[in-house]
Amino acid sequence: MFRLKLPTDPRWANIAEGNLEEILTDHAWCEQKAASNAIMLITMLPEFTEITTELIKIAKEELDHFEQVHEIIKSRGWILGRERKDSYVNDLFKFMKPGNRKHIIVERMLFAAMIEARSCERFQVLSDNIEDQELAVFYRELMISEANHYTAFLQFAHDLAEKGYDVKKRWEEWLEHEAKVIASYGNSEAIHG
Repeated sequence: MFRLKLPTDPRWANIAEGNLEEILTDHAWCEQKAASNAIMLITMLPEFTEITTELIKIAKEELDHFEQVHEIIKSRGWILGRERKDSYVNDLFKFMKPGNRKHIIVERMLFAAMIEARSCERFQVLSDNIEDQELAVFYRELMISEANHYTAFLQFAHDLAEKGYDVKKRWEEWLEHEAKVIASYGNSEAIHG
């Protein structure tokens, strides 16, 4: 579905389920960062009314997801821990190519699409492999919702690309790079870990 080159080993779900408080805290902060990213993208391209309108919806949905995860954390008697560093995202960030304003915006859209694709795939792995039925259902529903963000960011990249910029080719490069990055992850209680 997401055309990822290296699927997550389903055994990662066992690692995640071994410390649900940690995975939920990490997940909550991922949602907060996704909302912040959508808002930051709005500041980069306010003159694109339709895209801005969609980014506002995405930011609201991501913040709603943050709230949902926070409610699960509270309902289990846990507290939201401090923000977690996301080394995976930092590794991906370094792959963005410099260029003019439009080029940088397209790169940011592909960067966001890549993170959403992997997050959705991880949500699917969790929903298919954890014994906690409440969370299995939650992650299945979230995966469906978040998949729309992945496709939206890819579409924004196509819509914003200048003539001569091959978004399809560049997306393939992102997929290849992401496979190399994710190969060193998958052993911790983190959505991208």
